[in-house]
Amino acid sequence: MSVSIETIEDIYSRDGFVFPINAITETEAKKIREDLEKAEDQTANDPAKLALIRSYPDRLIPSFDQLIRNENLIKAVEQILGPDLLVWSGGLFIKEANTPHVVSWHQDLTYWGLDDAEEVTAWVALCPSNLQSGCMRFVPGSHKDQLVPHKDTFNENNLLTRGQEIVVDVDDSDGVDVILETGQASLHHGHLFHASGPNTTSDRRIGVAIRYIKPSMKQRNGSDTLVSLVAGRDDYKHFTSVGSPEGWLTGADFERCAADSDLKRSILFEGADSNTGQRYRKS
Repeated sequence: MSVSIETIEDIYSRDGFVFPINAITETEAKKIREDLEKAEDQTANDPAKLALIRSYPDRLIPSFDQLIRNENLIKAVEQILGPDLLVWSGGLFIKEANTPHVVSWHQDLTYWGLDDAEEVTAWVALCPSNLQSGCMRFVPGSHKDQLVPHKDTFNENNLLTRGQEIVVDVDDSDGVDVILETGQASLHHGHLFHASGPNTTSDRRIGVAIRYIKPSMKQRNGSDTLVSLVAGRDDYKHFTSVGSPEGWLTGADFERCAADSDLKRSILFEGADSNTGQRYRKS
């Protein structure tokens, strides 16, 4: 069962999220996961490269590049943002089997340094995402609020960059469980309150968070971070646009991602007391 393309805009406008969307087949999802785990194995002794794979899989692994350009995802996101789409990032959220890792209540756009909210995150499940594996929870309608205050925790069990969490009270009972089968996706707004619990299963929970933006967006500090044009046109040129990976884990692609990681770190950790959070960190 999947949400129809015709109803996406109305549901998203009301709730700030839509799910489930049938993005790819289970077979396709398993192949992408195999590519990820092959890449992890090949870089297991190189923490810097391994960290880049988890933050930039779409810029390093061809099957992830194909995923961000997936026709089903593009058609769904176009209902919200229109025909011109960039991907600002396509990072991984991995909860290993039987681990306490969580994502605290937060809003995505808090620390991204973008000048507007014309952004949609497509979260694609590469394996089942359910109550037991620590699926996301969304608070319907919370996207209608502007950004609220957050605090940094840098908690080692929090998968967010700074372990950030919303300061205002969030009633957990207001949350909707975003249960996805392998290959399904959800869409959510950058102001939406969302969180997720630990993975209590014997398998990893792997999600790909693809951040689509309108080309009119830009970084407030003027940085020309990496993007990929995946639909339509970019008449603004506010970012450095790159095409598909040159191959499988190429040196040139790693160099490009490492340079962008430095830019992203300066944005994401602006004003923080530390820059040793979970993502875009030096290893």
